[in-house]
Amino acid sequence: MFSKKPLDRLVADAEGVHGLRKVLGPLNLVSLGVGAIIGAGIFVVTGRAAAMYAGPAIVLSFVFSAVACGLAGLCYAELASMIPISGSAYSYAYATLGEFFAWIIGWDLILEYLFGAAAVATGWSGYVVSFLRDYGVVIPAQFTAATGTLLAFKGGAWVAVTPELAAQGWAAKGIPHIWAVMNLPAALVIAVIATLLVIGIRASARFNNVIVAAKVGVILLFVGVGYFFIRQANWEPFLPPNTGAFGQFGFSGILRGAGVIFFAYIGFDAVSTTAQEARDPRKHMPVGILGSLAICTVLYVLVSLVMTGMVKYDQLNVDAPIAVAVSAAGPQLLWLQDVVKFGAIAGLTSVILVLVLGQSRIFYTMASDGLLPSPFARLHSRFKTPHVTTLVTGGVAMIVAATVPGDDLVLMVSIGTLLAFVIVCVGVLVLRRTNPQFPRAFRAPWVPVVPILGAALCLVQMAYLPGQTWLRLVIWMAIGFVIYFTFGRRHSRLRQENRAAQSKQ
Repeated sequence: MFSKKPLDRLVADAEGVHGLRKVLGPLNLVSLGVGAIIGAGIFVVTGRAAAMYAGPAIVLSFVFSAVACGLAGLCYAELASMIPISGSAYSYAYATLGEFFAWIIGWDLILEYLFGAAAVATGWSGYVVSFLRDYGVVIPAQFTAATGTLLAFKGGAWVAVTPELAAQGWAAKGIPHIWAVMNLPAALVIAVIATLLVIGIRASARFNNVIVAAKVGVILLFVGVGYFFIRQANWEPFLPPNTGAFGQFGFSGILRGAGVIFFAYIGFDAVSTTAQEARDPRKHMPVGILGSLAICTVLYVLVSLVMTGMVKYDQLNVDAPIAVAVSAAGPQLLWLQDVVKFGAIAGLTSVILVLVLGQSRIFYTMASDGLLPSPFARLHSRFKTPHVTTLVTGGVAMIVAATVPGDDLVLMVSIGTLLAFVIVCVGVLVLRRTNPQFPRAFRAPWVPVVPILGAALCLVQMAYLPGQTWLRLVIWMAIGFVIYFTFGRRHSRLRQENRAAQSKQ
């Protein structure tokens, strides 16, 4: 269970004949990272976290999360330069902590990538429904929300019945209501993206480059124009006083906000899942990981400052907070609303693409190690892509996106990602002690301070997440343990090779 895969074996696997095409350069990798990071976090989660936890001080939540991500990113960069294989944190754990921990992190990464893609798809659906409605195309409301969601017609649109809306006596007022069947747009966008990823990594990367350029342009336009509509009164108080409940404003609200909007930073680690498709992974992986993280941190801080300056924070608990901020500026910015919605749609599309891409590559690597069924390790005969894992990832993500509320998915993704970052930070410490002479194209500075601080800050953010999220994590991990002990452990290639070596002795 605790056997480790030798580093030279991992490197040999990465450089061996696997059939994956090495076509990605540093610009592609940075673009993939930005494509994954800038999405639901900036277009959806930012507003909700400001309204519910931190107010305008959500900026400090972003800075706190950015520091934690930066420390973890340095650790990722070192491991990616040492072990250029598509398994990401799963492969790093296999080399440092052993097979059982590798399985734990591989199973945990499903929360980040597969569930993350589903969560982002629900946000994509909200923006697309709103965008189409502006042009007279109305999708039936029962096909725009998770299965079983109660929707009420309020303010000219169908909205989910939240506890706040229920407290207003919506039922007693005779407001029309329906029950949602499924979130059809969310499922359809994942189907289209999974098909594109099967066709090939080069086409997917080019598509991602185009939509990343579009969404970054829209964000810069929003910041530049919105700056002139900021009202300083909206920033007062910058840090609203605590309501008496833990995590609701005040200092604890900043920390809870950091844990929740950590979802906004997922994606830079997805760069490491394309290591076997990079032209020079040892040099270019650190560039892709750290470069995308730095760019997105600056954009996040700017957007959160402008957004909370344009509209009072308590009005941002909606699916499209940036659109709300633009509307608050008055009719003179009416033209910007559709531009922002287009940028959000483009941004969320690229996030879904990178997350589905990352999950399929992790499944591919785990299957190559025997911990998942062998069909997951097959490559398409023409496109040279792991088509089985891509289609499975896409299919499951479609079901989850169509049936599970986005808010529940966001918290699960955040805690899963934080756990992965903790293990990566620990992995750097272990390898510095056990394999100090192994070639490292990039070395994280100030070890052991950086990995220890990175792990500690991630643990702090995990601690401030709601207890229900922890319960779901425990249940999810229990399911993973059952699969490992009933299938993975028995079919592990490393275990079989170790047995064969022992029998020869």
